[in-house]
Amino acid sequence: MDSLHWILPKFTVPTWMDVLIAIIICIVGWLIQRFIIKKIINRLVIFLRNRQRNFQANVLAQFSKAIGYAFMTAVIVLSLSYLIEVPLFTHKSTKNFILSIMVFFAFKGVYDVLNFYTKQPLQLTSEEDQNVLLPFFLRIGKVIIMIFAMFTIASFWNFNLNGFLTGIGLTGVAIAFGIRDTLAHVFGGMSVALDNPFQIGDWIATEDQKIEGTIEDINLRSTLIQTGDKGLVYVPNSYLVNRPIYNLSRREKRKCEQFLYVAATNEEDILRSALTAIHKGIYLHANTEKDMIHVYIDEFHHDSYRVLIRFFVATNDTAVMLEVRQEIFFAIRQIMEELSITLASPDEDEEPRRKK
Repeated sequence: MDSLHWILPKFTVPTWMDVLIAIIICIVGWLIQRFIIKKIINRLVIFLRNRQRNFQANVLAQFSKAIGYAFMTAVIVLSLSYLIEVPLFTHKSTKNFILSIMVFFAFKGVYDVLNFYTKQPLQLTSEEDQNVLLPFFLRIGKVIIMIFAMFTIASFWNFNLNGFLTGIGLTGVAIAFGIRDTLAHVFGGMSVALDNPFQIGDWIATEDQKIEGTIEDINLRSTLIQTGDKGLVYVPNSYLVNRPIYNLSRREKRKCEQFLYVAATNEEDILRSALTAIHKGIYLHANTEKDMIHVYIDEFHHDSYRVLIRFFVATNDTAVMLEVRQEIFFAIRQIMEELSITLASPDEDEEPRRKK
C-alpha cells in the first residue's frame, strides 16, 4: 500500500464492493470481447471475402487478436481505475505504460499481417507468377516493424536514442566483419530475388549438374531444394548466384539430337531419299515442332558420312519426350532397312571429340 501511495498519491483503499464491481467490469468486458467484438470482426471478414476483397479480409482477420488484447487491456485498466479511484489512462505515472501497451498491440497487428503473408505470399498478389522478392521484403518488414515499435515505445519514456544508435552502429560494423560470409549469402539471396531466375515449385539444375531438384523455399541466406531422391538440400544463395542455373520448369519444348553414321559406299540418291523420308516422318509426328527439324549430312569422313538428326518435342515432360524420341528412332531404323542403307561406325578420333 505504501508503494502504491508513493506512485499514486490519491490512491484509495478499495472496499469489497469495489473489488466485486471491478471483477464484474472485467467479466462484462470479456463477454463483450468474446461474443460481440469477435463475432462482428468474423462477420466483417466473411463480408469482405464475399466481395472479393481478400486483402482487407486477411488484414482484419490478422488484426483480430491484437484488437481483442487491446480491448481487454483497456477493460482491465478501467476496472483498476474504478477500484482505486484513480484515472490510470491519464495519470502521469501510468499513462506512458498503458500507451506503450496499446502501441505494442497496434504493431503486433501489423506484425501478424506480415507474418501471415510471409507464409502465404501468393495471397498478396493476383499474378500467376510468384514474385520471389516479395518474401524477402515481408521478412525485412517484420524486422523493421519490431525495431520501429521498440523506438516508438522508448520515445514515450524519454529514452536517449542517440547514444543507443551510436552503439548499435559501432557494434554492427564489428559484427559485419565477423559474419561477412553470411552477408555474402544474404546479398546473394537479394540478387536471386532481383533477377528472379526461379520461383517456388520450379525444377532447376546447375551447369555442373551437382544440384538438381525442385525449389521448396527461398530464404534470405539459402534456398531449399528437394532433389529427385526426395532429399532436402540447403544451398547457400551465393553458390547459386555464381553459377549458371537452368530453369527446367520454364521449358516449352525439349531438344532431341542424334548422330547417325552411314557408309560412304551408299548411293547418293538413296541417301537423299532416306534423309527426306526421315524428315517427313519427324514432321508428321503429332508431338514434334514443325518449324525446326534438321536432317542433314554435316560431316564427311574417310569412309562414312555423319548425319545430324535434330528435332524438338512440344513438351517439358521427360517421359513424353523419351517416348516420342523412341518412336522416331524406330521409324528411322525401319527406313534404313527398307532402303538398304549401310551404316558405319564413327571414326576412332571422332568419338572422343563428341564427348567433349
